[in-house]
Amino acid sequence: MNEPALFEVPAKTMPDDTQHRIDEPGFAPRTATHLEIHNVLGMQNTRATFEGLRKLQPNLRPFVMTRASYAGGHRYAATWTGDNSSNWFHLRQTIPQLLNLGLSGFAMSGADVGGFASTPQPELLTRWLELGAFQPIDRDHTATGTGPQEPWENGTPEDLTLRRRYIEERYRLLPYLYTTAEEMSRTGLPIMRPMFLEFPEEASGRQLVDPAVDNNFMLGSDLLVAESPYPDEMDDFSVALPPVGWYNYWTGASVEGSIGRRNPEKNQVQGEEVRIQRTLDTLPVFVRAGAIIPEQPLVQSTDEKPEGPLTLRVYPPTGFNRNCEGSVYLDDGVTYDFEKGEFLREQFTCRLSAQGIIVTIAAPQGTFAPWWKLLSVEIYGATKPATAASVSTLNGSGATQVTTAYDAEHHRITALIPDTGKGLEMQLTY
Repeated sequence: MNEPALFEVPAKTMPDDTQHRIDEPGFAPRTATHLEIHNVLGMQNTRATFEGLRKLQPNLRPFVMTRASYAGGHRYAATWTGDNSSNWFHLRQTIPQLLNLGLSGFAMSGADVGGFASTPQPELLTRWLELGAFQPIDRDHTATGTGPQEPWENGTPEDLTLRRRYIEERYRLLPYLYTTAEEMSRTGLPIMRPMFLEFPEEASGRQLVDPAVDNNFMLGSDLLVAESPYPDEMDDFSVALPPVGWYNYWTGASVEGSIGRRNPEKNQVQGEEVRIQRTLDTLPVFVRAGAIIPEQPLVQSTDEKPEGPLTLRVYPPTGFNRNCEGSVYLDDGVTYDFEKGEFLREQFTCRLSAQGIIVTIAAPQGTFAPWWKLLSVEIYGATKPATAASVSTLNGSGATQVTTAYDAEHHRITALIPDTGKGLEMQLTY
């Protein structure tokens, strides 16, 4: 809490005519009133903290989190939406608030899960924890004097099971989240994105982020999260899917009708609305066709090294979307050694063939050694087992046969292959 707060006075802050001295390189020295400086003060406070930590430990990335800031403050600190309350309206406001923060440069942000003021109902806390798993920052936080709202408190055994499931899913998604965060650091694209940012042609005809219509957002470029516009109501709701083809993240099945339909009058392809049956156990999440999502084995902490293969969830292109790609970015997560080339960036692509699908893993960039030696390649939307699978080098030599497994419940074919660090190609026939 770094607002200039003075609780003993009615205004709760410094008097408006308080004088501040501006003496900053690039600016003419002058004085300014508190009316001008109030918000800047919070940003400068985070800047001083960030720069002080860098001076003390130059090669360690500072982690600073702030409630008060100003334009440009995202360079120095993560932020959150402030003192929200444990009610359904504030849960509903979480998505538009975080989308607006992301569009304003504050992409590393979150809302207090469960609400800060007062005590949430068990179902409210469960739903908020489900949504929080797909926020850039996932923090359960409450005020002194309120009831306990840790994930293992305040709920039935069913609530606790669901909360654990979503928290664990976030840990599995960390490679995708970290890759998206690194993209944000280079390009400014927010981690949590409004629909119109990924699908501007769709937004020209309908505003897809109006909370009165729906509450959809993109996590990175490939995951569409569809919270109910009124999460406290029992009614079913509709999700507008842009016409690129989609898969159900939880079941792996291709979403029927999600490729879109052509409107001859407007000479354009229109998306479809998918009806969602509202249940407590599932927050609807969809994957864009043509996406390759990296995931890791479950860990209990970001300090814990994953054990096992890196999973590549491949969602083949359908209909009008013919691209298929993904990537993973990795570094030590602590130092600035990535600026010296100590990082790993690995690109993945896929293309359909007459017999099935070909997945290509490019040779990695950077010198950082990954924690995995194997890749578990999962092909989704499958309706039958593979008849053959092989792996070869990128020039097509040294082909070896690969054993596959078919999971009808999750509509996927899985193959375990080595990641040689030199690039390879897997051909799957089915």
